Amino acid sequence: MSAEKVIEIRDLKMKYSHDGEYVLNGIDLDITPGQIIGYIGPNGAGKTTTLKLILNLLEGYEGTISVFGQNIAMEKVDYKYRIGYVPEHGELYENLTGYEMLEFFGKIYKVKKEALDSKIKRLTALFKIDDSLHERISSYSKGMKQKLLIICSLIHNPDILFFDEPLNGLDANSVQVFKEIISMLAKEGKTIFYSSHIMDVVEKISSRIILLNKGKIVADGTFEELKSTSMSGTLESVFSEMTGFNESKEIAADFVNSLKD
Repeated sequence: MSAEKVIEIRDLKMKYSHDGEYVLNGIDLDITPGQIIGYIGPNGAGKTTTLKLILNLLEGYEGTISVFGQNIAMEKVDYKYRIGYVPEHGELYENLTGYEMLEFFGKIYKVKKEALDSKIKRLTALFKIDDSLHERISSYSKGMKQKLLIICSLIHNPDILFFDEPLNGLDANSVQVFKEIISMLAKEGKTIFYSSHIMDVVEKISSRIILLNKGKIVADGTFEELKSTSMSGTLESVFSEMTGFNESKEIAADFVNSLKD
């Protein structure tokens, strides 16, 4: 892929009712290949809304969103074949087996038939869920379901990946493997949106961090750049400072003291 912009967003605004406040209030973004973007912010800041708008899962926004140079409002969906997505609360077809689910996604994304079976077996073995591949998903643990969602998002080797809290339920070893996977994908020119509240992971894996607060971008840069504008030494501290939240110790103390009443 060339170094041209893969995502271009201009003056993106979104509200969920005519008399409501804007969830997004004028977002401008240029995203190029090979970036791991830590997309962070408090609950309600507009992170998931942004991802769903780029994926064309929501309507009624203002502004423009272009993916691979294509305005998504033109109602063409071919760009979606080059995208993978792990939602925060992903739903699976639990009456299917793991194999059937992956086969279904592979066919949707037009993975070549002769390669699909081999891919399913290799990827599930590497993620250590191959022993349960032909069991119904309803019998899977939370971690196994999360691994299945991740494989579903990657099976067609997409150029852009959107991960919304992708580590939910994963054990420590799988977290390490996942972090290595996205690092290698970025080196191959893939673009990765990573949305999470786990600040230390975002800090370590991201080449660019975008902080959203009240529907607006309040910080955009590498961790070192964000840290240089703050008195803080960690992304968690930068996050608190830029979102105006500095009451964690007081709230925790009140909580603990309330337990003693």
